[in-house]
Amino acid sequence: MDHFITTTSLPSVLAAAILLLPTVILLSYYILRNGDHDIRSTLFQLLHKPLSTSEVVALRIYPIKSCRGFEVSKTSVQMHGLDLDRQWMFVDATTREFLTIRQIPQMTLINTGLSQDGDHLELSITGSDQLRTIRVPARPSPDWLAANTTLAQVKIWDIYTDGHLYGPDVNDFFSKFLDRTVCLVYKGPTPRVLRGNGSPQVIGRTQDTYFPDVLPLLIGSEASLAELNSRLTTKGVDPITIERFRPNIIVRGTAPWEEDSWKLVRFRGSDSTRPLDVDVVARCARCQVPNVNPDTAQKHKHEPWDTLMSYRRVDEGIKYKPCFGMLSVPRNEGDIHVGMKFEVLRETKQHRYITGF
Repeated sequence: MDHFITTTSLPSVLAAAILLLPTVILLSYYILRNGDHDIRSTLFQLLHKPLSTSEVVALRIYPIKSCRGFEVSKTSVQMHGLDLDRQWMFVDATTREFLTIRQIPQMTLINTGLSQDGDHLELSITGSDQLRTIRVPARPSPDWLAANTTLAQVKIWDIYTDGHLYGPDVNDFFSKFLDRTVCLVYKGPTPRVLRGNGSPQVIGRTQDTYFPDVLPLLIGSEASLAELNSRLTTKGVDPITIERFRPNIIVRGTAPWEEDSWKLVRFRGSDSTRPLDVDVVARCARCQVPNVNPDTAQKHKHEPWDTLMSYRRVDEGIKYKPCFGMLSVPRNEGDIHVGMKFEVLRETKQHRYITGF
């Protein structure tokens, strides 16, 4: 200690202390304001500079798996995904196994929306001769579920989980339209823990979701869609909308396919509220659902599948499927809105899709 005092000038020590003082004050304020006592996390949020920035241009919610969703200007990100996203799905009434556009393209003609007061989910069918709207509570209480549904096991991929099965007053309408006996299901209370790309070994924590295929969030890029559409129009194929890929959060993007290397991203508002941090875990390997036109339920025989296959087989973990969009998991909860700043904080060249759900 004596050596330090004799060899380090007092002015130098004071200068260093003065330089550090604003950081210490800012750090202390941030911790107290946010109740965040993980100092390492807080330091990261304060000091990590983004590698690139863009903005949120659209938000999409799909309350019923494989049915048509809708855009919102703002919503909340919860640990299981966007509020109301994929909390319902249809199952075969006999096997109780989930149904998707893959088997039944007509499911995209089932429209979802919120009532004006936001209390009810409103369901209708495009082009149906039955001019009817089904209304169910958007956030059903335990008492309502106990009185109006039956809790049972349902199957999604190779996993069973619990779900609240609706009755004939809801199901008959959709069974008639789809020409098979189906049942609407609302996710039950047992967590559907993430596996594969979202396992604790990958993301470092145990997290759950409702009825998406893989992970709670899918982020899409306008820049990448524009590049794909330029290839489609060159082939004489009409451009497609990003709705075909069913993303939740759409960002403008600074360059096509830059998202392949995203690892950690942040959504930041203009105010001082805590930003939203999201782990970008894997590329989204695509099936042929994007070939289905959501307006008509007609499936194109080739596109955009053929074009994507020609140059977007980019993941060593799933070599025979093309990729569009990034599968992601939120680190924290909060509000999100169109126009919010989007920042890329970390990148990686190690993304490798893990098969299985």
